[in-house]
Amino acid sequence: MISFHKENHLVARIGWLRAAVLGANDGIISTASLILGVASAASNGHEALIAGVAGLVAGAMSMAAGEYVSVSSQSDTENADLARETKELASDPAHETDELAEIYRARGVEIGLAREVAVQLMAKDALGAHSRDELGISETTTARPVQAALASAATFTVGAAAPLILVLISPAALLLPVVAVGSLLFLALLGMIGAKAGGAGILRPTIRVMFWGALAMALTTGIGALFGKVV
Repeated sequence: MISFHKENHLVARIGWLRAAVLGANDGIISTASLILGVASAASNGHEALIAGVAGLVAGAMSMAAGEYVSVSSQSDTENADLARETKELASDPAHETDELAEIYRARGVEIGLAREVAVQLMAKDALGAHSRDELGISETTTARPVQAALASAATFTVGAAAPLILVLISPAALLLPVVAVGSLLFLALLGMIGAKAGGAGILRPTIRVMFWGALAMALTTGIGALFGKVV
């Protein structure tokens, strides 16, 4: 008797990991940039704190809505393809068997064996075989709109809370450097956590997220300072 052991592959995390990293990253960068832009134009940190809180609430809702709508569109497309495939299986199963066998043959399976595999899989779960091997839809990668929306909103809130905490603990005279440096450190930590969770190297993702964060914060700080002087 053949024994099997269950393997946990990192690709199983791709659905929630992408949304989670995107949400936290956007939360830190957008809120920190908003705080720095307002603080560089305003005379005190109180206005920057209010702007940051407003940005947290608006950003979390925006992330949730955006993820839900975009992933729902993916889910609608998958469901439409599955419905079409169901009709084709019902109307012409022989052709669908040939189609599945050809997919396996193109992957390197001998034609006779490919045909046999296709027949057996069609007998057990025809739609499952076609959705997986013809359409590329599987349980691991299927779209989950609610999960993506909740993950994005939650992680955005956590990310956005970091620069807000820095505003609360920072002396008024040092608000800009504390928020900027602290937010970059939070981004570095996020990059390392995301890379570790995804099984990738740590250095490149960390540098990448810090670079874009620094660029966004520098631009908004400069714009805030410019408009602060003009207005």
